[in-house]
Amino acid sequence: MRRSSVVALLLAVSAAACGGGDEGGGTEFSATTVPEGPATATVDGAGFEPGPLGAVEVAPGEEIQIRSLNSISGDVAFLGMPNQRGAELAIADYGPVAGRSVSLGTPLDDLCSPDGGQAAAQSVVADPGVVGLIGTTCSAAAVAAAPLISDAGMVMIAPSNTSPALTSDLAGTPGSAYRPGYYRTSHNDLFQARAVALFVRNELGYSTAAAIHDGDPYTQGLAQAFRDAFEELGGELTGFTAVNKGDTDMIAALTEVAVGAPEAIFFPIFMPEGGFIVQQVDGVSGLADTTLIVSAALLVDNFMELPESAGVYISGPDLRFGNNANSFTGRTADGLLGVYVDTYGDKPSAGYWGHAYDATTMLLSAIEQVAVEVEGTLYIDRQALREQLHASSFDGIIGPIACDGFGDCGSQLIAVIHHTDPRDIEAGKGNVVFDYAPARSDAEAG
Repeated sequence: MRRSSVVALLLAVSAAACGGGDEGGGTEFSATTVPEGPATATVDGAGFEPGPLGAVEVAPGEEIQIRSLNSISGDVAFLGMPNQRGAELAIADYGPVAGRSVSLGTPLDDLCSPDGGQAAAQSVVADPGVVGLIGTTCSAAAVAAAPLISDAGMVMIAPSNTSPALTSDLAGTPGSAYRPGYYRTSHNDLFQARAVALFVRNELGYSTAAAIHDGDPYTQGLAQAFRDAFEELGGELTGFTAVNKGDTDMIAALTEVAVGAPEAIFFPIFMPEGGFIVQQVDGVSGLADTTLIVSAALLVDNFMELPESAGVYISGPDLRFGNNANSFTGRTADGLLGVYVDTYGDKPSAGYWGHAYDATTMLLSAIEQVAVEVEGTLYIDRQALREQLHASSFDGIIGPIACDGFGDCGSQLIAVIHHTDPRDIEAGKGNVVFDYAPARSDAEAG
């Protein structure tokens, strides 16, 4: 089911602005091309000579080591566990890489927090045999993990990070948290913000809205991007405020935004805080009839099962995968979902399982493309791997995947669903009322 192995010899691979320890630091360059540079690794009669980031050596008979770093405990486990499982299924489907089996090691937990991301990343980089990782689940964890992974010469491919800060502004300027070696199959939230703004302004016909975030890079970045897009479309943001992670009483924040009498409130935050908002909003004067819109952070079963979530609109990745198939394994979307259910006993509790599957096959394929065997030892050049990932272009479970110079690789397809019945959350996930693709004009979105 896997394509045949393709590598015999690595001669030269170009360096890029996204490699070699350059953090991007505000330098402007094209987000669609990777500048050329000197060769990174060679193989000649003297043996293998690694590039500037070094190489992973896999001794005869040893496995290739990658890692999974996702939110697999607490309230956000509903979001992270499908990522972990998607990676496991991809490794099983892909099979050996350059003649070696692949180990995912012990699952690591990013706790959807900077501290969790940093601690787990420290354990990853402590092992020089690790090639790269799939993760993190949350942008806040990625902001803390990415510098460590990048400085170690490793790569990370995120299935569900969406903060623009981690990649770019889509106009050639790297984000404040961008680090070389970071890639993602999830969308850039500049697209999601545009989709929600178009939905509120044009589809619902509202002229006013408010936004609530919790201060982390994902929630604040998405709320701000929504504000910018909504105002660009002629809407008025009547309130913009924050809650704290760990808060249980949302009345103060809701009362603050109620002053502006918004027709809609967009709150792209996680559980459990998102659940508290929907449970308390009717108790605030003036908000009983306000339309509530959330993001993919709440496209999870433990939110959608709440009785108070009925009627909420949820934006996130378009999960209508149809007949999509992964180029590397041949696995179809429907087939993968069936294997997922057979293996784990239930359907994915969040939407990024396909993104995780594609991210993992992308990493495995790139490893296979650059791996070189010399006298029984397999060498995986770290700089060459980064360049190969930038060159990735394939069909995935989620649709066409191709990476730009800052690691945005996803298909960028966004949908808004209307969740009407907490007793049937699968129906809610499929109830698409608006969709958006960057290739289409704003007028074509709907």
